[in-house]
Amino acid sequence: MIHALCPKCGHAPLPENQAAPATCPSCGVILAKVGVFVRRRPAGMTVSRSEVPGRVADAGTVFLHLPDTVARSVWGARLATLAVYCLWTAWIWRGIDVRAGEAGSFVLWAVLTPFHEAGHVLLFWAPAFMAILGGTLGQHLMPLVLAGALLIRRRDPFGAALFAWLFGYSLIMMAVYMYDAFDPRIMLLDGRTGADSDGHDWQNMFGDLGLLRNARGIGLFFAWAGRLVMLASLGWAGCIVWMQRARLPDSALAETRSNVDTP
Repeated sequence: MIHALCPKCGHAPLPENQAAPATCPSCGVILAKVGVFVRRRPAGMTVSRSEVPGRVADAGTVFLHLPDTVARSVWGARLATLAVYCLWTAWIWRGIDVRAGEAGSFVLWAVLTPFHEAGHVLLFWAPAFMAILGGTLGQHLMPLVLAGALLIRRRDPFGAALFAWLFGYSLIMMAVYMYDAFDPRIMLLDGRTGADSDGHDWQNMFGDLGLLRNARGIGLFFAWAGRLVMLASLGWAGCIVWMQRARLPDSALAETRSNVDTP
C-alpha cells in the first residue's frame, strides 16, 4: 500500500519508495508495516486529528489504486470498455421513460431480475414486508457485493466502477416500479398487472407505509438518483483509466505489475 500521508502522524511528503525499511521522516514508523498490521486502539480512545488525513489518504488509495505498471493491452481494453459503456449509457437513457414504465434496457433488466426473485426466496421466512423488500435488496446487493469484492479483494477500482454503474441502473429499474405503484400498468412476471394481482412489490410496500400517494414523486427521484450514480461511476472509471495512462511501460508486451499483494 502506498501512503500519501503518514497513517500515524499525518506527515507529508513521504518517500516514493515505501518498501521496508522506509520510514516516516516525522515519527519514524516503518511505512510498509503500517499497511499490514492493524494496531488495536484502547477502549474509549478516539481518533486524533493527526490521524484523520492519513485515513482519508488510505481510503483514496483504495478507490484510486494504481499498479506499478499497466500493460498497454489491458489499458487499451479498459479504454475501449469505458467507451462502450458511455455509448450504452446514452442509449439506455434515451430509452428511459419512467412514466411509461420503460427502464431503457431489457438486457440489464434480464440480468437483475433473477437476483430480485432470489431475494424474495431467501427471505421467504421473514415477515411479509421484509420478504417483499427482499426482492429489491437482492437486486441491489448483487452489483454492490461484486463491486466491493473487486475493490477490496482484487484491488480493481475500474471493475468496481462498472458494477457501481450497474447499481445505478438497478435504482432506475426500481424507480420504474415505484412510479407504477400508484396506477399499476406494468406487466409483472405472472402475466398480470398490479391492478389485477397482489404481486406488485412497491404497491404493497407503499400501501403498508402509507406512501402510495407519493409513489410517483419517489419514483422520479430515484430515477434521477440512478442516473447520477451511473454518471459518477463512469467518471470514476474514466479517472482510473486516465491515471493508469501514466503507468504504461515502454514495451507493449509488458505485463501488469501490482504494487499491492493480493490477499
